[in-house]
Amino acid sequence: MTRSVSAKALGRSTGTERILTVLIGLLVLLGGATVIAVGAGWLGTYRANRSLVDPIALDWLSRNALPSRVGAIVLGVLLLWLGLWWFFRSLRPEGRPDLELDDDLVVTSSAISEAVRADAETIDGVGRARVRAVGDSDNPALRITLWLSEGSDLKRVWEQLDLTVLARARESLGVDVLPTAVRLELDTGAPQRVR
Repeated sequence: MTRSVSAKALGRSTGTERILTVLIGLLVLLGGATVIAVGAGWLGTYRANRSLVDPIALDWLSRNALPSRVGAIVLGVLLLWLGLWWFFRSLRPEGRPDLELDDDLVVTSSAISEAVRADAETIDGVGRARVRAVGDSDNPALRITLWLSEGSDLKRVWEQLDLTVLARARESLGVDVLPTAVRLELDTGAPQRVR
């Protein structure tokens, strides 16, 4: 459970895309297996020698032209809708949760991000910070990027981040678990001139 909760802070969930890709892959795999079975003669010795489009199927389609055409159009429209839904779902921006703490009190994601950023920048050794609140209102998460000053004590920065900044954020938001992805970078100092 901890891994799946923490994964929300790392990046947008791709579960739906993975499920759809697996289902399409299985459908294509079954189609390929059927073609191999027919071509190898496992479904009858003369079946592999017949034309690709079965004459019996063509005869049935010609006798039922209107329902066949309507079915093909409905299937095409359904596949078009599914493809467009998948495309726009993949492109939509990631959610930034606004948390409702009381009936009258709503904290915006930008306020959460700004408060945690300002708190993180007070840690000794942190030059600057960037924070983004992600997830949804029921399961918020944070992405934090810290730029460390030269000579920073990494262990001390990490302890201060966990014991003060994140503890204060969890307490303020009223959550027991606040998944957080932390990225550490070295802050570049001012360029020095050679004399």
